[in-house]
Amino acid sequence: MGPAFRLLPLAVLLFGGAWPVTKAALTHATPMWFAVGRAGLAAVVAAALLAVLRRLHLPRAADWPSVLALGLLQLGGFFALAHAAVALVPAGRTAIISAVTTYWLIPLSILVLGEKVSALRWVAAAFGLAGVVVLAGPWSVDWTRADMVLGHLMLIGAAGLWSIAIVVTRALPPKSPMLELLPWCFGFGYLFLLPIAMFLEPDGGIQGPSWPIMLYIGLIVAPIGTWCVIEIGRRLPGAVASVAFLLVPAFGVLVSLLWLGEAIGLDMILGGGLIVASVALAARSS
Repeated sequence: MGPAFRLLPLAVLLFGGAWPVTKAALTHATPMWFAVGRAGLAAVVAAALLAVLRRLHLPRAADWPSVLALGLLQLGGFFALAHAAVALVPAGRTAIISAVTTYWLIPLSILVLGEKVSALRWVAAAFGLAGVVVLAGPWSVDWTRADMVLGHLMLIGAAGLWSIAIVVTRALPPKSPMLELLPWCFGFGYLFLLPIAMFLEPDGGIQGPSWPIMLYIGLIVAPIGTWCVIEIGRRLPGAVASVAFLLVPAFGVLVSLLWLGEAIGLDMILGGGLIVASVALAARSS
């Protein structure tokens, strides 16, 4: 499990910082078309890299469950819901809730994969969820607003789709290295998102000021960050992976605060401390 933990800082840096940047991009872009651009660019850059390395090939028979699950659920459904929600919910809260696979991944790992969760891992998960609650601050949300409720439900659903994709890759592991499957995963994600964008946002698109962010997300964050996250999810037990992923929203909140020039309050210190403690406990239990 050591290699998976070594990929974690890179995943946290790329994905945690992506949500505030994406929120800024949506000033001059519509959510679904931004998701389409992200998937399309990532598919092209991943295919080009593999072609240069002479490792580009069609998925093998055993690869298809992972390709479809990752492409349609994690890269299609997840980003459809998350990009739609980021227009309704603050970027920091989007980073928090969309990455909280704990409330999905642990029960799915137990029920589907038959994993055993030790007492220490349950404690780690409890610490992590407590940190998420502190960071998300549900007491400060106006739950009478329908758009706020809808945005949060979308984020919970996005985390569920991500969790199912992880479980599929663990239950039916591909024969090919995940790096070689990325172009196909992103390709299916693109094909999933394109008709949604055309239907929901017929007049939408990505305007000039948002293109530098689009290029950064599509060419760097999406392919590299997604590969890191997939490998972490495949290599770590469900309880450990779900807790480790909580570092992503914690970093996302920090970036959001710094981006907006806000002071770091007690909630950030306490919530972030609980999440770091949960990850330390999860790593110790591995």
